[in-house]
Amino acid sequence: MASGAALRVKPAMAQAEVASSPEAVVATLEEDIVFGRLHPRERLVEDELIERFGLKRHAVRDVLATLERMGLVERHRNVGALVHSFTPTEVTELYDMRLLLETEAARKLPLPVPRAALKTLTEIQDKHDDAVAAGDAAAVFRTNIAFHQALFGLLGHGALQQAIDEYARQTHPIRFGTLASPQYREQSRREHRAMIAALRSQDRASLVKLCGQHLLPSRDAYLAAHQMRFGHGAKP
Repeated sequence: MASGAALRVKPAMAQAEVASSPEAVVATLEEDIVFGRLHPRERLVEDELIERFGLKRHAVRDVLATLERMGLVERHRNVGALVHSFTPTEVTELYDMRLLLETEAARKLPLPVPRAALKTLTEIQDKHDDAVAAGDAAAVFRTNIAFHQALFGLLGHGALQQAIDEYARQTHPIRFGTLASPQYREQSRREHRAMIAALRSQDRASLVKLCGQHLLPSRDAYLAAHQMRFGHGAKP
């Protein structure tokens, strides 16, 4: 498995050409934020979005409201919509919640896992492996989401899974530093495989440990980049 492929991020306008519905526009703008094409505190101007995507103004406003609910955008009176900028405290608190939720899910997950469910999880990871090898940014991002949704879907606990999904979504914009790193993408891929192996061998202790350590590189990379940019203790 190749691990050093350069990350391929499609240009924003190439993505816009296939965005034909509000849902597709939300997905495109989410990727623009996650992959750093739109930067923290950058304005999202309604007229520019109307021109780019060919949507009506009310549809663009619905898109911005959706992005706000997802935690990707913040809207202010007399300013408009801005890409959300996370403080170190926000990042730490979000990842504290993810750590609590995802390790607790690993502790509660019923073992043994049915063979068919393991097969499905493995097939999703096969696609993630291919995306990592190809350096396909969008595919790495989307197959990673699919893997974790399938993993925690094994829990059979709707409320906990919904909370995990929500906090994971809120941290999507924080992950660009690690998504852009071939070393981290390969590390993440190996950890996914190790999680599957832990499920197969019913090694709960290893699964809990893996679910915890899997979260830390994204948090630490964002905090390190923030400190380099703003200095210790500075707010963005």
